[in-house]
Amino acid sequence: MILTYKYKLYKTKRLRKIDEIINIAGAIYNHCIALHKRYYKLYGKYLSKYQLQKHLTKLKKLPKYKHYRKVPSQAIQDITDRIDKGFKLFFENKKKKIKTSPPTFKKLSKYKSYTLKQAGYKIENNIIWLNGYKFKFWLSRPIDGKIKTITVKRDNVGDFYICVAIEKEYQKISAASGKIVGIDFGLKTFLTLSDGTKIKAPRHYLNSLKELKKLQRKLSKKVKTSNKYKKAKRKLAKLHRKVANSRRDFFHKLANELAKKYRYIVIEDLNLKAMQKLWGKKIIDYAFSEFVSILEYKTNLIKIDRYYPSTKTCSVCGYVNENITLKERYWICPECKTKHDRDINASINICKVGASTFGIDGVRPAIVRQPSL
Repeated sequence: MILTYKYKLYKTKRLRKIDEIINIAGAIYNHCIALHKRYYKLYGKYLSKYQLQKHLTKLKKLPKYKHYRKVPSQAIQDITDRIDKGFKLFFENKKKKIKTSPPTFKKLSKYKSYTLKQAGYKIENNIIWLNGYKFKFWLSRPIDGKIKTITVKRDNVGDFYICVAIEKEYQKISAASGKIVGIDFGLKTFLTLSDGTKIKAPRHYLNSLKELKKLQRKLSKKVKTSNKYKKAKRKLAKLHRKVANSRRDFFHKLANELAKKYRYIVIEDLNLKAMQKLWGKKIIDYAFSEFVSILEYKTNLIKIDRYYPSTKTCSVCGYVNENITLKERYWICPECKTKHDRDINASINICKVGASTFGIDGVRPAIVRQPSL
Protein backbone atom coordinates (compact mmCIF):
# COMPACT_ATOMS: atom_id res chain seq x y z
CA MET A 1 0.00 0.00 0.00
CA ILE A 2 1.20 3.54 -0.81
CA LEU A 3 1.01 5.96 2.13
CA THR A 4 1.98 9.63 1.95
CA TYR A 5 3.59 11.48 4.87
CA LYS A 6 3.74 15.27 4.87
CA TYR A 7 6.60 17.15 6.57
CA LYS A 8 7.00 20.90 6.97
CA LEU A 9 10.35 22.46 6.01
CA TYR A 10 12.11 24.86 8.38
CA LYS A 11 11.85 28.51 7.31
CA THR A 12 15.16 29.68 5.80
CA LYS A 13 16.25 32.06 3.03
CA ARG A 14 17.22 29.00 0.94
CA LEU A 15 13.49 28.27 0.46
CA ARG A 16 13.57 30.97 -2.24
CA LYS A 17 15.49 28.46 -4.37
CA ILE A 18 12.62 25.95 -4.08
CA ASP A 19 10.12 28.73 -4.84
CA GLU A 20 12.09 29.61 -7.99
CA ILE A 21 12.23 25.94 -9.12
CA ILE A 22 8.44 25.55 -8.67
CA ASN A 23 7.87 28.70 -10.77
CA ILE A 24 10.18 27.41 -13.53
CA ALA A 25 8.41 24.00 -13.40
CA GLY A 26 5.13 25.89 -13.92
CA ALA A 27 6.64 27.71 -16.94
CA ILE A 28 7.77 24.35 -18.42
CA TYR A 29 4.26 22.94 -17.87
CA ASN A 30 2.67 25.90 -19.70
CA HIS A 31 5.25 25.63 -22.51
CA CYS A 32 4.32 21.95 -23.01
CA ILE A 33 0.60 22.79 -23.05
CA ALA A 34 1.21 25.49 -25.70
CA LEU A 35 3.14 22.98 -27.84
CA HIS A 36 0.32 20.45 -27.56
CA LYS A 37 -2.31 22.99 -28.60
CA ARG A 38 -0.23 24.14 -31.59
CA TYR A 39 0.47 20.54 -32.68
CA TYR A 40 -3.21 19.60 -32.34
CA LYS A 41 -4.28 22.59 -34.51
CA LEU A 42 -1.83 21.58 -37.23
CA TYR A 43 -2.18 17.78 -37.24
CA GLY A 44 -5.23 16.89 -35.10
CA LYS A 45 -3.02 14.69 -32.89
CA TYR A 46 -1.29 15.05 -29.55
CA LEU A 47 2.46 14.95 -28.91
CA SER A 48 3.82 11.90 -27.11
CA LYS A 49 5.74 12.38 -23.87
CA TYR A 50 8.93 11.16 -25.59
CA GLN A 51 8.65 13.90 -28.24
CA LEU A 52 8.11 16.45 -25.48
CA GLN A 53 11.10 15.21 -23.49
CA LYS A 54 13.36 15.36 -26.57
CA HIS A 55 12.17 18.88 -27.33
CA LEU A 56 12.82 20.08 -23.75
CA THR A 57 16.31 18.50 -23.75
CA LYS A 58 17.20 20.54 -26.87
CA LEU A 59 15.53 23.64 -25.44
CA LYS A 60 17.66 23.56 -22.26
CA LYS A 61 20.81 23.96 -24.40
CA LEU A 62 19.64 27.31 -25.75
CA PRO A 63 20.73 30.48 -23.83
CA LYS A 64 17.12 31.77 -23.73
CA TYR A 65 15.95 28.69 -21.81
CA LYS A 66 19.04 27.93 -19.69
CA HIS A 67 16.99 28.56 -16.51
CA TYR A 68 15.07 25.33 -17.33
CA ARG A 69 18.23 23.46 -16.23
CA LYS A 70 17.50 24.39 -12.61
CA VAL A 71 14.51 22.00 -12.61
CA PRO A 72 15.63 18.36 -11.98
CA SER A 73 15.21 16.04 -14.98
CA GLN A 74 13.01 13.72 -12.85
CA ALA A 75 10.60 16.61 -12.23
CA ILE A 76 10.47 17.42 -15.97
CA GLN A 77 9.70 13.75 -16.73
CA ASP A 78 6.86 13.85 -14.20
CA ILE A 79 5.43 17.01 -15.86
CA THR A 80 5.47 15.37 -19.32
CA ASP A 81 3.94 12.14 -17.89
CA ARG A 82 1.03 14.04 -16.30
CA ILE A 83 0.36 16.05 -19.47
CA ASP A 84 0.52 12.87 -21.58
CA LYS A 85 -2.00 11.09 -19.31
CA GLY A 86 -4.30 14.14 -19.40
CA PHE A 87 -4.35 14.34 -23.20
CA LYS A 88 -4.73 10.56 -23.61
CA LEU A 89 -7.78 10.65 -21.35
CA PHE A 90 -9.17 13.65 -23.26
CA PHE A 91 -8.91 11.87 -26.63
CA GLU A 92 -10.32 8.60 -25.24
CA ASN A 93 -13.33 10.46 -23.85
CA LYS A 94 -13.73 12.33 -27.13
CA LYS A 95 -14.04 9.00 -28.99
CA LYS A 96 -16.66 7.85 -26.47
CA LYS A 97 -18.43 11.24 -26.83
CA ILE A 98 -17.88 12.09 -23.15
CA LYS A 99 -17.47 15.81 -22.53
CA THR A 100 -14.13 16.55 -20.83
CA SER A 101 -11.61 19.35 -21.19
CA PRO A 102 -7.91 18.80 -22.01
CA PRO A 103 -5.09 19.99 -19.68
CA THR A 104 -4.97 23.80 -19.70
CA PHE A 105 -2.59 26.61 -18.75
CA LYS A 106 -1.94 27.42 -15.08
CA LYS A 107 -0.93 30.68 -13.44
CA LEU A 108 2.56 30.39 -11.96
CA SER A 109 1.16 31.48 -8.58
CA LYS A 110 -1.25 28.50 -8.70
CA TYR A 111 1.40 25.98 -9.74
CA LYS A 112 2.29 24.50 -6.35
CA SER A 113 4.69 21.55 -6.64
CA TYR A 114 7.15 19.33 -8.47
CA THR A 115 7.77 15.59 -8.01
CA LEU A 116 10.97 13.53 -7.90
CA LYS A 117 10.79 9.77 -8.42
CA GLN A 118 14.11 7.93 -8.25
CA ALA A 119 16.78 10.62 -7.99
CA GLY A 120 17.36 14.33 -7.29
CA TYR A 121 17.11 14.07 -3.50
CA LYS A 122 18.83 12.56 -0.46
CA ILE A 123 17.27 12.09 3.01
CA GLU A 124 19.11 11.57 6.30
CA ASN A 125 17.09 11.75 9.54
CA ASN A 126 15.33 15.17 9.36
CA ILE A 127 17.54 16.60 6.57
CA ILE A 128 16.84 16.54 2.84
CA TRP A 129 19.17 17.63 0.03
CA LEU A 130 17.46 19.16 -3.01
CA ASN A 131 19.42 20.61 -5.95
CA GLY A 132 22.57 20.66 -3.84
CA TYR A 133 20.92 22.65 -1.01
CA LYS A 134 20.34 21.30 2.50
CA PHE A 135 16.94 21.73 4.16
CA LYS A 136 15.70 20.67 7.59
CA PHE A 137 12.15 19.45 8.14
CA TRP A 138 9.98 18.62 11.16
CA LEU A 139 10.20 14.82 11.45
CA SER A 140 6.72 14.36 12.94
CA ARG A 141 6.80 10.60 12.24
CA PRO A 142 9.54 8.18 11.12
CA ILE A 143 9.94 7.41 7.41
CA ASP A 144 9.55 3.62 7.73
CA GLY A 145 9.18 2.18 4.25
CA LYS A 146 10.49 2.21 0.69
CA ILE A 147 10.34 5.76 -0.74
CA LYS A 148 8.51 5.85 -4.09
CA THR A 149 8.29 9.60 -4.75
CA ILE A 150 9.09 12.93 -3.10
CA THR A 151 6.83 15.90 -3.87
CA VAL A 152 8.03 19.38 -2.92
CA LYS A 153 5.04 21.67 -2.26
CA ARG A 154 4.26 25.25 -1.33
CA ASP A 155 0.96 26.49 0.01
CA ASN A 156 -0.86 29.83 -0.23
CA VAL A 157 0.51 30.93 3.15
CA GLY A 158 4.10 30.67 1.90
CA ASP A 159 5.11 27.52 3.81
CA PHE A 160 6.94 24.64 2.11
CA TYR A 161 6.47 20.89 2.60
CA ILE A 162 7.81 17.59 1.36
CA CYS A 163 5.27 14.82 0.72
CA VAL A 164 6.98 11.43 0.96
CA ALA A 165 5.10 8.56 -0.74
CA ILE A 166 6.06 5.28 0.95
CA GLU A 167 5.31 1.69 0.01
CA LYS A 168 4.56 -0.35 3.11
CA GLU A 169 2.12 -2.85 4.55
CA TYR A 170 -0.63 -0.98 6.36
CA GLN A 171 -2.54 -2.83 9.06
CA LYS A 172 -6.07 -1.55 9.49
CA ILE A 173 -7.21 -0.75 13.03
CA SER A 174 -8.50 -3.94 14.66
CA ALA A 175 -12.05 -3.69 15.96
CA ALA A 176 -12.87 -4.56 19.56
CA SER A 177 -16.09 -6.29 18.43
CA GLY A 178 -17.20 -8.22 15.37
CA LYS A 179 -20.11 -5.91 14.59
CA ILE A 180 -21.18 -4.53 11.21
CA VAL A 181 -22.71 -1.04 11.08
CA GLY A 182 -24.58 0.90 8.40
CA ILE A 183 -23.99 4.63 8.01
CA ASP A 184 -26.34 7.17 6.46
CA PHE A 185 -24.86 10.56 5.50
CA GLY A 186 -27.07 13.58 6.04
CA LEU A 187 -27.21 17.36 6.11
CA LYS A 188 -28.80 18.01 9.50
CA THR A 189 -26.85 15.12 11.06
CA PHE A 190 -23.43 14.33 9.60
CA LEU A 191 -23.65 10.55 10.27
CA THR A 192 -26.49 8.36 11.47
CA LEU A 193 -25.47 4.85 12.51
CA SER A 194 -27.69 1.77 12.42
CA ASP A 195 -27.30 1.35 16.22
CA GLY A 196 -29.10 4.69 16.70
CA THR A 197 -25.99 6.86 17.22
CA LYS A 198 -26.15 10.32 15.63
CA ILE A 199 -23.00 12.36 14.99
CA LYS A 200 -23.45 16.08 14.42
CA ALA A 201 -21.50 17.89 11.72
CA PRO A 202 -18.90 20.31 13.15
CA ARG A 203 -19.46 22.75 10.21
CA HIS A 204 -15.92 24.18 10.31
CA TYR A 205 -16.34 26.29 7.17
CA LEU A 206 -19.77 27.76 8.03
CA ASN A 207 -18.61 28.62 11.58
CA SER A 208 -15.65 30.54 10.14
CA LEU A 209 -17.64 32.14 7.29
CA LYS A 210 -18.12 35.49 9.07
CA GLU A 211 -14.37 35.88 9.66
CA LEU A 212 -13.57 34.66 6.13
CA LYS A 213 -15.89 37.30 4.62
CA LYS A 214 -14.31 39.99 6.78
CA LEU A 215 -10.79 39.09 5.63
CA GLN A 216 -12.00 38.83 2.02
CA ARG A 217 -13.43 42.37 2.21
CA LYS A 218 -10.15 43.70 3.63
CA LEU A 219 -8.23 41.97 0.82
CA SER A 220 -10.49 43.49 -1.87
CA LYS A 221 -9.67 47.01 -0.61
CA LYS A 222 -5.90 46.55 -0.90
CA VAL A 223 -3.86 47.48 -4.00
CA LYS A 224 -2.75 44.33 -5.86
CA THR A 225 1.00 43.53 -5.76
CA SER A 226 1.44 45.81 -2.69
CA ASN A 227 2.92 44.42 0.57
CA LYS A 228 -0.36 45.08 2.40
CA TYR A 229 -2.22 43.03 -0.25
CA LYS A 230 0.24 40.13 0.18
CA LYS A 231 -0.10 40.27 3.97
CA ALA A 232 -3.93 40.28 3.78
CA LYS A 233 -3.84 37.39 1.29
CA ARG A 234 -1.63 35.35 3.64
CA LYS A 235 -4.05 36.00 6.56
CA LEU A 236 -6.98 34.74 4.47
CA ALA A 237 -5.00 31.68 3.32
CA LYS A 238 -4.04 30.91 6.95
CA LEU A 239 -7.69 30.85 8.00
CA HIS A 240 -8.62 28.59 5.05
CA ARG A 241 -5.77 26.26 6.06
CA LYS A 242 -6.95 26.25 9.68
CA VAL A 243 -10.49 25.28 8.58
CA ALA A 244 -9.18 22.46 6.36
CA ASN A 245 -6.85 21.14 9.10
CA SER A 246 -9.63 21.22 11.75
CA ARG A 247 -11.94 19.30 9.43
CA ARG A 248 -9.25 16.72 8.60
CA ASP A 249 -8.43 16.25 12.29
CA PHE A 250 -12.12 15.63 13.08
CA PHE A 251 -12.37 13.08 10.23
CA HIS A 252 -9.30 11.11 11.36
CA LYS A 253 -10.44 10.96 14.99
CA LEU A 254 -13.95 9.89 13.98
CA ALA A 255 -12.64 7.23 11.54
CA ASN A 256 -10.35 5.81 14.28
CA GLU A 257 -13.28 5.66 16.70
CA LEU A 258 -15.48 3.81 14.19
CA ALA A 259 -12.67 1.43 13.18
CA LYS A 260 -12.08 0.43 16.83
CA LYS A 261 -15.80 -0.16 17.44
CA TYR A 262 -16.97 -1.93 14.25
CA ARG A 263 -15.44 -4.68 12.12
CA TYR A 264 -17.28 -3.67 8.91
CA ILE A 265 -18.75 -0.32 7.89
CA VAL A 266 -21.39 -0.09 5.15
CA ILE A 267 -22.20 3.13 3.27
CA GLU A 268 -24.01 4.17 0.11
CA ASP A 269 -21.92 4.98 -2.98
CA LEU A 270 -22.74 8.71 -2.88
CA ASN A 271 -23.28 10.85 -5.98
CA LEU A 272 -21.37 13.84 -4.59
CA LYS A 273 -21.55 16.01 -7.72
CA ALA A 274 -25.36 15.86 -7.77
CA MET A 275 -25.47 16.56 -4.00
CA GLN A 276 -23.19 19.59 -4.44
CA LYS A 277 -25.50 21.03 -7.11
CA LEU A 278 -28.49 20.66 -4.79
CA TRP A 279 -27.00 21.84 -1.48
CA GLY A 280 -23.84 23.79 -2.44
CA LYS A 281 -21.74 25.12 0.47
CA LYS A 282 -23.07 22.59 2.99
CA ILE A 283 -21.70 19.66 0.94
CA ILE A 284 -18.36 21.46 0.48
CA ASP A 285 -18.17 22.05 4.25
CA TYR A 286 -19.04 18.45 5.14
CA ALA A 287 -16.43 17.11 2.63
CA PHE A 288 -17.99 13.63 2.45
CA SER A 289 -15.51 12.44 -0.21
CA GLU A 290 -12.52 13.25 2.03
CA PHE A 291 -14.09 11.39 4.95
CA VAL A 292 -14.90 8.36 2.75
CA SER A 293 -11.30 8.21 1.45
CA ILE A 294 -10.05 8.19 5.09
CA LEU A 295 -12.53 5.42 5.97
CA GLU A 296 -11.37 3.37 2.96
CA TYR A 297 -7.82 2.90 4.18
CA LYS A 298 -8.53 2.80 7.93
CA THR A 299 -11.53 0.43 7.98
CA ASN A 300 -13.16 -2.48 6.17
CA LEU A 301 -15.50 -0.32 4.09
CA ILE A 302 -18.37 -1.72 2.01
CA LYS A 303 -20.26 0.39 -0.53
CA ILE A 304 -23.77 -0.46 -1.72
CA ASP A 305 -25.63 0.77 -4.82
CA ARG A 306 -26.51 4.48 -4.60
CA TYR A 307 -29.92 3.83 -6.20
CA TYR A 308 -31.13 1.50 -3.44
CA PRO A 309 -34.17 3.20 -1.75
CA SER A 310 -32.78 2.99 1.80
CA THR A 311 -34.94 5.85 3.16
CA LYS A 312 -38.20 4.67 1.57
CA THR A 313 -37.88 0.99 2.56
CA CYS A 314 -39.30 -0.14 5.91
CA SER A 315 -36.48 -1.85 7.85
CA VAL A 316 -39.01 -4.11 9.64
CA CYS A 317 -41.25 -5.52 6.88
CA GLY A 318 -39.54 -4.34 3.64
CA TYR A 319 -42.46 -2.21 2.38
CA VAL A 320 -41.33 0.58 -0.02
CA ASN A 321 -43.11 3.89 0.65
CA GLU A 322 -42.84 6.02 -2.52
CA ASN A 323 -44.66 9.02 -1.00
CA ILE A 324 -41.92 10.21 1.41
CA THR A 325 -40.65 13.75 0.83
CA LEU A 326 -37.37 15.33 2.02
CA LYS A 327 -39.27 17.40 4.64
CA GLU A 328 -40.56 14.30 6.45
CA ARG A 329 -38.14 13.36 9.26
CA TYR A 330 -40.44 10.61 10.61
CA TRP A 331 -42.88 8.31 8.83
CA ILE A 332 -45.21 5.42 9.70
CA CYS A 333 -45.11 2.24 7.61
CA PRO A 334 -48.62 1.61 6.11
CA GLU A 335 -47.96 -2.14 6.19
CA CYS A 336 -46.64 -2.93 9.70
CA LYS A 337 -47.44 0.44 11.42
CA THR A 338 -43.84 0.94 12.63
CA LYS A 339 -42.79 4.54 13.26
CA HIS A 340 -39.44 5.32 11.62
CA ASP A 341 -36.82 8.01 12.07
CA ARG A 342 -35.90 8.39 8.36
CA ASP A 343 -32.11 8.51 8.99
CA ILE A 344 -31.96 5.57 11.42
CA ASN A 345 -34.25 3.55 9.13
CA ALA A 346 -31.98 4.27 6.14
CA SER A 347 -28.82 3.27 8.06
CA ILE A 348 -30.45 -0.03 9.19
CA ASN A 349 -31.36 -0.84 5.57
CA ILE A 350 -27.83 0.04 4.40
CA CYS A 351 -26.41 -2.29 7.09
CA LYS A 352 -28.71 -5.17 6.07
CA VAL A 353 -28.05 -4.79 2.33
CA GLY A 354 -24.28 -4.61 2.89
CA ALA A 355 -24.28 -7.76 5.04
CA SER A 356 -26.47 -9.77 2.62
CA THR A 357 -24.89 -8.55 -0.66
CA PHE A 358 -21.31 -9.26 0.40
CA GLY A 359 -22.15 -12.47 2.26
CA ILE A 360 -20.73 -11.47 5.63
CA ASP A 361 -21.59 -14.42 7.86
CA GLY A 362 -21.17 -14.66 11.59
CA VAL A 363 -21.10 -10.90 12.03
CA ARG A 364 -23.63 -9.35 14.40
CA PRO A 365 -25.42 -6.30 12.91
CA ALA A 366 -25.31 -3.17 15.07
CA ILE A 367 -28.94 -2.07 14.68
CA VAL A 368 -31.50 -0.47 16.93
CA ARG A 369 -35.00 -1.94 17.01
CA GLN A 370 -37.71 0.66 16.48
CA PRO A 371 -40.95 0.19 18.47
CA SER A 372 -44.24 -0.57 16.71
CA LEU A 373 -47.23 1.70 17.29
